[in-house]
This record gives sequence, structure tokens and C-alpha cells, in this order.
Amino acid sequence: MAKEGVLTPQAEDFPRWYQDLLTKAELADNGPVRGTMVIRPYGYAIWERVQREIDNRIKECGAKNAYFPLFIPESYLAREAQHVEGFSPELAVVTHAGGEELAEPIVVRPTSETVFGEYMAKWIQSYRDLPLLLNQWANVVRWELRPRLFLRTSEFLWQEGHTAHISQEDANAYARRIHLDVYNDFLINVMAIPTYLGIKTSAERFAGAVNTMTCEGMMRDGKALQMATSHELGQNFAKAFEMKYLGDDSKEHYCFTTSWGASTRLIGGLIMAHGDDNGLVVPPRLAATQVVALCIKDDEAVLSAAATIADELKPHGVSVEVDRKSGSLGRRITDWELKGVPVRLEIGPRDLEQGSVTLVRRDTGEKVSVALGGVAEAVVRTLDEIQEALLGEALARRNAMTVDVESLDDAIAAAQHGFARMTWDKVGPSGEATLNASAVSVRCLQRSDGSLPNSDDEDDLVAIIAKAY
Repeated sequence: MAKEGVLTPQAEDFPRWYQDLLTKAELADNGPVRGTMVIRPYGYAIWERVQREIDNRIKECGAKNAYFPLFIPESYLAREAQHVEGFSPELAVVTHAGGEELAEPIVVRPTSETVFGEYMAKWIQSYRDLPLLLNQWANVVRWELRPRLFLRTSEFLWQEGHTAHISQEDANAYARRIHLDVYNDFLINVMAIPTYLGIKTSAERFAGAVNTMTCEGMMRDGKALQMATSHELGQNFAKAFEMKYLGDDSKEHYCFTTSWGASTRLIGGLIMAHGDDNGLVVPPRLAATQVVALCIKDDEAVLSAAATIADELKPHGVSVEVDRKSGSLGRRITDWELKGVPVRLEIGPRDLEQGSVTLVRRDTGEKVSVALGGVAEAVVRTLDEIQEALLGEALARRNAMTVDVESLDDAIAAAQHGFARMTWDKVGPSGEATLNASAVSVRCLQRSDGSLPNSDDEDDLVAIIAKAY
């Protein structure tokens, strides 16, 4: 049962609930410049878990981490016309530094295709240098008119991968691998968020791309959130930056390139996909703190038991925090529920007299008494059960809130409280414009079996339609 007055109920005002939760769960705060954010330690600990999981998967796909400058000469962006046109409303431009006007304005990176392109062109000489697979973890700046913490901020954190390949086929295969083996695997198996996998329409593609793949998640209010994207850039950037290689035929060829990224927006997705009226709900595989051992009384025996339990859990790979704080027990419980820690172990003198502790699941609120000798086994089993349950609930909710429709009017109506699915040939570019006029968009195109198409030229594609953040 939700605790009255702590958070605005989701059903009453979902945006206000989201804002309340950011503050009361100590995730983030507004920065001193409009559109910026301060990520607080608890929120940043979750981001570090996101980084670690995604970074491991990226490295398994062969990419290596590098770092490129925050400042990009304006002339770099101008060399790729579609790219600069797509980003120009969002650019932050430096014109003065060191007390003087700069000879050439400098753009604060909105994304790094251009600067990567400049240096990858220098480093690639032969087909033996390919594929070149790079990734960086960085901050980027896109000047948002309507900022919202984690979802749309003028500065945010992300990873961006950039690769160069011999052929279009190789580039396509690698971008798909990243999309499926990195992003989709992470979203399902760690974040417990099922998504619709698909490609963007030509109107929604990344600026300068020939194809954009996306993972579209459904939030608890029925809106879509773009969780991660992978872009095939063809030879657009290669030609703009003279990124060529000498082939085994002794002729020069332009590379085919890709880029792909996921950002701190994932934290917003976590909040809105799993959070409830009591606060955040963090899947165990993502949680920086999986278990809190809550000492009900500042008692030597209780503190000793909590420390022993923490030591017993650590060899099982379980992260534990012991809460020894004084103060209202109800307030302390509320604070941990707001933070969404998966399992709470309540330890008090009476529990110890009975040789047990109370185990509380954050997702269901279920309480069970567990013998002291069986705590580790019970916790490990419960964490697995919570992870599976959260994915199952999110998938059931997504499926229940997605309906098949036959007309644009029905799609617009369905998108007021969920997703609509409609054959692309009944929508088309003109229908997409009609949807956009009602603040509804085609989130992606899928094959009829739900799989990821290679291009929007394929027959029998299905449009996933929704309102979006």
C-alpha cells in the first residue's frame, strides 16, 4: 500500500510523481544553469552499474574505449550538411575565450561523429586497419527547450560508439550486433525492460544516417521512451572526412561507418518503467545496493548480527548496506522503499531471540521470516525471483497496453493510454504527418513477427505508434 503524502500518486499526476521521486529518492537535482542536472550519489551509483554492464558488453563485441575532445570546430559539422542541419537548433557555440573573439566558433559536442571522422580518417590507411571499433564515455550538450531531469537535459552523460568498416554488409552486421547483443540484452536481462525493436522512419532517422535502429520502451503511463539507438551512416561521414582505405585490389575505397549510443536517459526509463507509488523499484541486477540490513534497534547484538549477515552475503556477490541509523523506524523504512532497494532485512532483538530475521521484498511488499542460518540462500533466491517478476510484469503491461488498429484515428485514440500497432502501408509518410499533428509518432517499424528489419523498403512492415517522452 502506498504511503499517503510521500509521493504524488501516479494515477493522479504522473509527471509530478516522477519529479517527487527524483527529489525524495535522492537521485538528482536541477543544476545552476537551466537544463542541467546534478546527479546525486545514489543516482550516480545506478549510472555506474549501467556503465559497467554496457561497457562489458561493448568490449565483448570488440570495441575499445577512447576519448575525444568536448570542443569541436564549427567547420567540422559544416562538412556534413544533413548532420549540422539536424543539430543546429540544439547547438551550444563558443565564440569568445581567453578574453578574445575566436577566429572560428567552437561547438560544444552534441555528438561526436564529426570529430571521430576526422581522426579515424587519419588512422585508417589499409583494409588491414578495418574494422576500426571505438567507443567513448563522455558528456554531450544539446540545448533543450523543455528540459526534464534524466529524460531531456541540456547536458547529459552517455556512451557513443563509432566504427568504420570495409563494406555496407559488415557495417550493418556490426550495428545490429550492438543493438541486439549490447542494448537489447542489457535492457531485458539487467534493466528488466522489454522493448519494441525496430527501425526509425526516414523522417525520424538520426541526422546523416541511412538507417537508425531503436529500442522503444513503454513507461507505466503508456508513453514511449527511446532507450538506445544504433545508426548505419553509409558513406556519408566517410566522404565528408575523406575516410578511405586501400583495398586488397590496390584501389582506394570509402569506408562505411556506424554510430550507436545510450545515455543517462536510461535512469529515467528505470524510474518510469518500474517505479510505483512508494518510490523507485530497482531490478536486482542493476541495483548498486541489493540488500539493506536494517537494524531496528541500536543494540550490540543486533549490530553484530547485521554485520555477520552482510559478511555472509558478500561471497555470493550480493551488495549489502547496513543501516545503523537512529530515528524513526517508519521514516527509515520509507526512505529505503523510496530508493527501491530490492530486499530489506529487518533485524531486531525479538527476531534474534527467535533465531530469525524478517525479509521484505520491495516489488511486492511481501514479508517472510527467515532463519538466521538460511538468510544467504533466501536472499539469493529472492533476488532472482524479483528480477524475473519485474521483467514479467513489464512485458505483461506492455502487451496489455498495445492494441492493433486499422485507422489513424484509432491509432491516435490508442496512443492516449498506450501503444498502437498498425501496418506501415496504411500509415505511410502522409499518415505519419497526421499522427505528428496530434503529438503522436511512429516510434519504429518492425517486421510482422516483431523482428528487426534491415530497411524500410521491406514488405509487410508494422508501425509501432505512441506518444513519447
